[in-house]
Amino acid sequence: MSQAVVHHPAEVPAIASLRDTLAIEQVALQDRDMPASTYELLQRSAARNGTATALTFLLQGNHEEQPYRLSYGELFAKVTQTANALHRLGVRPGKAVSFLLPNLPHTHFTIWGGEAAGVANAINPLLDSEHIAELIRASDSEVLVTLAPFPGTDLWDKVADLREHLPELKHIITVDMANYLPEPQRAGIKAQRGGLPAGVLDFDELIADCPTDHLESGRVISPDDIASYFHTGGTTGTPKLAPHTHRNEVAMAMILAFAIDLHPSDVTLCGLPLFHVNGVMVTGLAPFYVGAEVVLATPQGYRNPSLISHFWKIIERYRVSFFSGVPTIYAGLLQVPSAGHDLSSLRHALCGAAPMPVELIRQFESKTGLKIIEGYGLTEGTCGSCGNPPAGESRPGSIGIRMPYCEVKIAVLDEQGNYLRDAAENEIGNLVLRGITVFNGYLQADKNKGIWVDGDWFNTGDLGRIDADGYIWLTGRSKDLIIRGGHNIDPQMIEEALHKHPAVAMAAAVGKPCAKAGELPVVYVQLVPGAAVTSEELLAHAGAHIPERAAVPKDVWIIDAIPLTAVGKTFKPTLRYDAIRRVFEADLRHIDPQVRVEVTAHDSHGQLAHVYLPELDAARHAAVNACLAGYAVRYKVVMGT
Repeated sequence: MSQAVVHHPAEVPAIASLRDTLAIEQVALQDRDMPASTYELLQRSAARNGTATALTFLLQGNHEEQPYRLSYGELFAKVTQTANALHRLGVRPGKAVSFLLPNLPHTHFTIWGGEAAGVANAINPLLDSEHIAELIRASDSEVLVTLAPFPGTDLWDKVADLREHLPELKHIITVDMANYLPEPQRAGIKAQRGGLPAGVLDFDELIADCPTDHLESGRVISPDDIASYFHTGGTTGTPKLAPHTHRNEVAMAMILAFAIDLHPSDVTLCGLPLFHVNGVMVTGLAPFYVGAEVVLATPQGYRNPSLISHFWKIIERYRVSFFSGVPTIYAGLLQVPSAGHDLSSLRHALCGAAPMPVELIRQFESKTGLKIIEGYGLTEGTCGSCGNPPAGESRPGSIGIRMPYCEVKIAVLDEQGNYLRDAAENEIGNLVLRGITVFNGYLQADKNKGIWVDGDWFNTGDLGRIDADGYIWLTGRSKDLIIRGGHNIDPQMIEEALHKHPAVAMAAAVGKPCAKAGELPVVYVQLVPGAAVTSEELLAHAGAHIPERAAVPKDVWIIDAIPLTAVGKTFKPTLRYDAIRRVFEADLRHIDPQVRVEVTAHDSHGQLAHVYLPELDAARHAAVNACLAGYAVRYKVVMGT
């Protein structure tokens, strides 16, 4: 282990403006005694803060429960044991171990132990078996870490489905959640379940006799070695795996600590999933870098209703100073009374993954007195690239200034996506990134076509502008733009207006197909629980609050819940498909009242509409073609219901 003096982020002043970012960059990140690997980062923290609490785990999400705690010394020992156990099973540098786990201390053992032995491959447990199998194959994993059978979980059932389809999977290691329970519940669940299936290994038994203080492999990890794979690209189509090097991840931890102003005295709450970079980096490796405490709040994180209902009590009991969430989480927390709780420990909270409506920020800050730091990042950039400065001005609706050592600019591209020039101040273009945290390309070479512009700048696909003070404003996503007769409409403008209505919890605007204009704006709305409002009232509200006439939605469709990805982002493809379905079914009903339309993703066309008719002949087929000919959506006519 390096004996050099470890420079704490506390030695870097809290960032108030872009001037501070530039001052920090006067010293190269590598000259700030940067650990060579995530394993060395944890090793240093254990040496420096061995008895300090690293992880506090809440199984149920109740402020009164007895937590499971690990010190930094204990965390490093478990990570080392895990790395050694994986090495004994054949995991080597460049070889991936996949994990399919909820948020548990064992998940951290697997991530960092996997990175010390080989490559950790994170998989979303909420995916279906088919997509899980694709990710295991794409990563070339021979080892999988998952949950043992446990009441209320279905992970083992998914893995059982997979086993016969993945002959290359040599070892399955199971984490027994019963071990987190007190007796007699623990013994009761184990007795009811019986032994593990043949050939399946128990995690705790596997690592028990492995050394805790050194790597048996003798591996010296290089900063350029691949540490992890994180999948990106949503839940449809072929998965894209983004490899991160140890340099990427260590740099990201240091940069986040600077940008968020983390200190050893901080307590961070993790409610976002550990298969996603936000949970792993913002409320994982960054606090581990400074020696802060991480409260790992339930296996399901924010998806656990108990955590949300007890949220402010948990903040009060554990003196949480920082947490990270997404807009849907903040909208949900607005419904949980915070009055009467001591929230004085809270300094700020981060919102990332999706733009947060300005009105939602205003309501949340007004209710709690807590400063929201809007940030921006993506898997290809390891995690964060921009954020509103904690010690400076927050500009609601902006994603703030670029983080230290993260290069961000706006590039103007032509219609084919080729670089033309850098954008002028406040000119809208494509947001592009480069720097020490940006990956070198997807694992699958065929996914790398067109992702770089102007040399080595990564094209995020997001549209934005940068103002005179360096604040960055997202103006939409290039593929999310609603294009009405050649006029570009920013869906965020529509969503912001709807969020000003007291009955609206969440709003998501997309384009519906139109034979004349190409697309027309519509908006889907999820209401606040107990609210009563009509679509007509919301349409009138939208008309009164949207300044751009072309952007006023043609329809407001109230639905039970806005579809979300596993990390809480609005999943707009589902809404676009539904908008196509509604339009096509309405147009085709005169041909057959029982017509049914189903829209799915398609690799070549983006989406494909399947038109089902109970009876199909040449005349009906011709009528459908005549009706849908004006739309730019591919379709297929099928007989069926």
